[in-house]
Amino acid sequence: MNTLLLLLLDTRAPAGAHHHSGGMEAAVGTGLVAGLSDLENFCQTRLRTSARVTAAFAAAACRLQADFPERAPLPAPGRPDAPRADPWAELDAEFDARTPSPAMRAASRQLGGGLVRLLRSLHLPWAHGGTAPHHPIVLGAGIHLAGGSPELAARAAALSACAGPASAAVRLLGLDPFAVQGMLARLAPGIDECARRADLAGPPSSLPADGAPALDLLADFHLTSEVRLFAS
Repeated sequence: MNTLLLLLLDTRAPAGAHHHSGGMEAAVGTGLVAGLSDLENFCQTRLRTSARVTAAFAAAACRLQADFPERAPLPAPGRPDAPRADPWAELDAEFDARTPSPAMRAASRQLGGGLVRLLRSLHLPWAHGGTAPHHPIVLGAGIHLAGGSPELAARAAALSACAGPASAAVRLLGLDPFAVQGMLARLAPGIDECARRADLAGPPSSLPADGAPALDLLADFHLTSEVRLFAS
């Protein structure tokens, strides 16, 4: 793994993730997560649901970056004279459709915008328009630019779905960080399995659409809290 990939995947990278808890703050506030075992259950639930979606879109973006490194629209099937479709816009729209919570959509775009800035600081050009695309799409494209594979992009997205809430739980609940790291290590087979099931080839419309309604509700509930440590 080259140095650019290490910098991109480093949790200390200034892409804004430290401002987001991945739903953990709302889960703690409502009493759904009160300790390490609850945190582990929370992460396992994400791996079975929303993490598979983000992993699939990260892998798809990695492939798309390999095929279309520039913002080059495609001709409409069977209609060479029709307006050309933009595969990046299609991928973004499909992920948007799989994110029913307005709060989660906003958080994903905030994180995507931060990651765009990080890519540019690493001299990895984001050439697909917009300053705030969805996070897994930027992540997948960036991993290809840094020399990584779609499988790695899926694993990075799946890991992020657990590591972000776990890091937030340390701050919110005062958990032992070593115990939390041990919990993440126990989740490693599940993270790998999530990535394996998500690394699918096909059009954006065929990608996973696993839902997690409770996480969506928690995200929107979080916006009503008077005091918040995290943006999401």
